[in-house]
Amino acid sequence: MSKAIPAPVTRLIDAFAQLPGVGPKTASRLTYFLLRSPAAVAESLAQAIGELKAKTRLCPVCYNITEEEPCAICRDPQRDATLVCVVEEPLDVLAIERTNSFNGCYHVLHGVISPRDGIGPEQLKIRELVKRVQEGNITEIIVSTNPGMEGDATAMIIKAEIAAAAPTVRLTRLARGLPMGADLEYADLGTITRALQGRQSL
Repeated sequence: MSKAIPAPVTRLIDAFAQLPGVGPKTASRLTYFLLRSPAAVAESLAQAIGELKAKTRLCPVCYNITEEEPCAICRDPQRDATLVCVVEEPLDVLAIERTNSFNGCYHVLHGVISPRDGIGPEQLKIRELVKRVQEGNITEIIVSTNPGMEGDATAMIIKAEIAAAAPTVRLTRLARGLPMGADLEYADLGTITRALQGRQSL
């Protein structure tokens, strides 16, 4: 980058450009917005980023992001702990929660099987799911990985692992109200609700 730009500005532009969906132009706009803003805006952003890493952790039960252990959903006695919805990412939990149509608990895999990216079952929270099923009183698992080759491959691995470890547990998959290739976090509430209500045996 040009020597006319101070190093702190360049570093922040480069840092913003590492975020998903943020290109060089957007990174520059964000940086210059912060430069023009009162110092309190930048300080608040810096504090929020610091707290994000310092005060959050993974729930030891469902592996969703939380401040407390276990998370609020796992602690809630009104939730049906026998029903577990398996999702790829924490954002998928938020998407399903917005529908107000699911009263069970969750299990977050933190990704999907992707040989191209070097991600196999051992990099996901599948082993922890199997252990949770063996130790708990779970009666149904809703596999809610995104439609597509990677999501379907992950669902098949989960099916095989759970069938071997706990054959009496019912396995279901979200109905295909979700379009192929779409991410759960971007689906509208009606689509997610219909997919939950129309889930089928896996």
